[in-house]
Amino acid sequence: MSHTYKIKEIFYTIQGEGAQTGRPAIFVRFSGCNLWSGREEDRANAICKFCDTDFRDTNGERGGRYTTDEIIGIVLSLWGKRSGNPFIVMTGGEPLLQLDQEFVDSLHVSGIEIAIETNGTIIAPKGIDWICVSPKAGTEIVQRSGNELKIVYPQKDLDPLEFRDWDFEVFSIQPMYSNRLAENTQASIDFCMQHPQWTLSLQTHKMLGLP
Repeated sequence: MSHTYKIKEIFYTIQGEGAQTGRPAIFVRFSGCNLWSGREEDRANAICKFCDTDFRDTNGERGGRYTTDEIIGIVLSLWGKRSGNPFIVMTGGEPLLQLDQEFVDSLHVSGIEIAIETNGTIIAPKGIDWICVSPKAGTEIVQRSGNELKIVYPQKDLDPLEFRDWDFEVFSIQPMYSNRLAENTQASIDFCMQHPQWTLSLQTHKMLGLP
């Protein structure tokens, strides 16, 4: 039987955060994470307590268990006859629990450009076109290079300046989405103003009502 991947949802939208904000993209959300089970009753004891994404199971839009070829078929169908190569964002949960080299290579053969959003605790396969690492406090970050380092801010026991010499092109600060969003946004603005190496990332998809 062909290897299958557990996918929460696949949908076409506008990238809402980070350095690729505003770019049309197909999101492939993998089910599962190594920092939280996704169950609310487990949140208080999770390594990452502030996640705002539902990544459990396969019950989202176009969710299911798929082979590589089946996922590629869905992506190409969603992209249709739009100009340019299909651009996908692999996200989760933590996509690197499942994403492997064979999958990456197959996507490239099909002319698909690949971005990934990861917590950095697992080494990424080679050849991914855009790697965005979002470190979480209390974890060992092993993926220490890529295109964008995006820190959800503020996090207790995580100082963004500890990462300023890592091998990334873009360094982003993103306000933590919570009932203190306004306060976190101001703190993020202040941090970027004080440390111009860092750019402000806002979750524009939430503002626009996009998925």
